[in-house]
Amino acid sequence: MKRLVYLLCFVFITAVAQGQAKYVFYFIGDGMGVNQVNGTEMYRAELQNGRIGVEPLLFTQFPVGTVASTFSAKNSVTDSSAAGTALATGSKTYNGAIGMDEQQIPLQTIAEMAKKAGKKVGIATSVSVDHATPAAFYAHQPRRNMYYEIATDLPKAGFDFYAGAGFLKPTTSADNKEAPSIFPMFEEAGYTLARGYDDYKAKSDQAQKMILIQKEGADASCLPYAIDRKEGDLTLAQITESAIDFLTKDKNKKGFFLMVEGGKIDWGCHSNDAAAAFNEVIDLDNAIRVAYEFYKKHPKETLIVVTADHEIGGIVLGNGKYELNLKVLQYQKNSADILSNQISAMRRNKNNKVLWNEMKAFLSEKMGFWKEIPLTWEQEKKLRDEFENSFVKNKVVFEESLYSKNEPMAARAKEVINEIAMISWASGNHSAGYVPVFAIGEGSQLFHEKIDNTEIPKRIAKAAKYK
Repeated sequence: MKRLVYLLCFVFITAVAQGQAKYVFYFIGDGMGVNQVNGTEMYRAELQNGRIGVEPLLFTQFPVGTVASTFSAKNSVTDSSAAGTALATGSKTYNGAIGMDEQQIPLQTIAEMAKKAGKKVGIATSVSVDHATPAAFYAHQPRRNMYYEIATDLPKAGFDFYAGAGFLKPTTSADNKEAPSIFPMFEEAGYTLARGYDDYKAKSDQAQKMILIQKEGADASCLPYAIDRKEGDLTLAQITESAIDFLTKDKNKKGFFLMVEGGKIDWGCHSNDAAAAFNEVIDLDNAIRVAYEFYKKHPKETLIVVTADHEIGGIVLGNGKYELNLKVLQYQKNSADILSNQISAMRRNKNNKVLWNEMKAFLSEKMGFWKEIPLTWEQEKKLRDEFENSFVKNKVVFEESLYSKNEPMAARAKEVINEIAMISWASGNHSAGYVPVFAIGEGSQLFHEKIDNTEIPKRIAKAAKYK
C-alpha cells in the first residue's frame, strides 16, 4: 500500500511538473552574437552610470542562459535563411533555402505545428515580411531572394498576424517578370492590411487576420534604425504590442505562438556600425519587455525564448589596449547610412564645393569629433585625407556592405569612432561564433546546456506540447 501511495505521488508530481507553455514568444536577434549582447551591456554601463561593467538588458536576466552553434548543412558559416530554417524547423539545410531541406522538400515549421495545434500564430520583424528569417517560418522556397514567391506563401500558411516594414517585390517574380500584385491575394485570403500603428488600432477590432506594415511611402525593406527613429515611426515594440493584442482578441483561450525578429542588428553589423547595432539590441530588448509584461500576468503558461540566427562581423570588444571607451558612441547621432545620406545632400547642395571647415563642423555635430571627442593627429589625418580624395580630387568610391552603400567620408568617420571606442571587426559578414540563448517561463528548464540551433524549436515544441 505504501509503495502504491509513493507511486501515485510520483505520478502526480511529474504531471504537475510537466506543464504546458500556452503562450510562446520566440525572439530572434538577427546577427546578435554573444559580443553584440555583451558590448551593448558594457556600453549601457559606461553611458548610464559612468562605470566599468555591465548594465544588464532585461533578457540577459532571464533565469536560463546558454549558447548555441549555428553552422548550416553545407557551410561552417551559415546565412540567415539556413539559420532561420534551422530555428523554425529543427533541421539543417543549405545556405539560401527557405523552409526546405537539402533536397528542396518542404519542412514543417514550429509555427505550422502551433497552428495545427489550434494556436493563434504571429510572425513579426523589423525588416521586410518576406525577408529570410520571418519567411523561414511560413514559406517554402528554394532561394531566399524569391521575394514574390515567398509572399505568395504567406496566405497559404494562413497565420493570424504578420508584421514588418513591407514587401520587397510585391509585383515582380523571381525571374524579374511582372506579376499580379500580392495585396489583392492577401485581401482575398481574408487579411486586413494596416499601414502604421494608428491604422492597426483603427482596424484591428473588425479584422479576422491582420498584416501590419509601415505607412504608405515608407521604406518597404526595413523600419528605421532605432538611432535614426523619428516620432511617428513604427517600432518593434509597437509591433509586439499589436501582435499580443491581436492574438489574444476575442478572449482567445487556446494560446498563441509569436516569433519576433530584431532584423537590423544584422544590418548594423554588416556595416560595422557599432552605435547602430548596440541601439538595435536595446530596441529588441524593449520589444521583449512588452512580452515580459504579458509573462508577468501569465507566468505559469508563458515561455519566452531569446536567441539569434548567427553572429556578424566577428566583433571584438578591445583593439589591443586593456580597456574600452564605449561611451563615445553616444555622440554618434545617426546610423552610418543616414550620415552618408546627409553627406551626399551636402555634396549636391554645394555642387561638390564643400570646404574642410564645413565638413569638420558637420562631423563635430553628427559624430562629436573635436567637440566632445578629442582626435589624435592620425585620426584627423584619416578624415582629412578622405576629404581631399573625395571632395577635392572628386575620387568618390562608396563603401558597400550587404544592405548599405556609404559615402567614403561616412565610412571613415565610422572607422574613427570605432577606433576611439576600441572596437574591432573581423569582417563585414557572418561568422561561426556561438549565439546566446535565454529563456524564462514554462519549459525554460529545457534550455540548460550548450545546444545546436536545431534543438531550440524542438524544445519549444516540447514545452508547448505541439506534438
